[in-house]
Amino acid sequence: MIDYINGILDSKNTDSIVVDVNGVGYKMAVSVSAFEKLPAAGSSVKIYVVEAVSGMYGGVIYLYGFLSHEERDMYVLIKDEVPGTGAKKAMEYMDKISKSHADFKSAVSAKNAAMLNDIFGFTKKTADKLIASLKDKIASVNVSGEEKWAGVAQSSSDTVVSEAVAGLVALGYKESQSRNAVSKAYAENENLKVEDLIKKSLQHL
Repeated sequence: MIDYINGILDSKNTDSIVVDVNGVGYKMAVSVSAFEKLPAAGSSVKIYVVEAVSGMYGGVIYLYGFLSHEERDMYVLIKDEVPGTGAKKAMEYMDKISKSHADFKSAVSAKNAAMLNDIFGFTKKTADKLIASLKDKIASVNVSGEEKWAGVAQSSSDTVVSEAVAGLVALGYKESQSRNAVSKAYAENENLKVEDLIKKSLQHL
């Protein structure tokens, strides 16, 4: 089993990279969020790896790469615990979760399906499935960074926040975009009136 690969980044694109280790190129899939954090080709990289087998009787071994232990641990938890979620689908989920691992963990632990839908973009069906599958297991996964939307998650029923989101939707913005923008503006100042919160939120759209 490969734990990590330490070598030179030979090439990269939005869905896969090749890392050269002493003349041997290891190709692996990466999330878009990981791709955006990678250095330029020719740089040294350390990639944490998950091996997945596709096909019958051993099939083909695919490598999935991550930039940190915590990202890999979250991926493995989702792949192994969420029904109907294979290696590729789990990677798609990781792209959404990359907005904030801390907030995703908090939302699942609090059974906050609305937050998984509004901020992370999961459908209601997927959000419910993630909560049902992970709520008792996600505490074991360590995440770094602070929650970005803790204030909004706790105050989602607050009149000012709700009206600001509704105001942006009325202006033609999608609800998920609106809630994301309001969350950022609200985090900067929790004492704004609805009109001012909408104006501040527009700066994040």
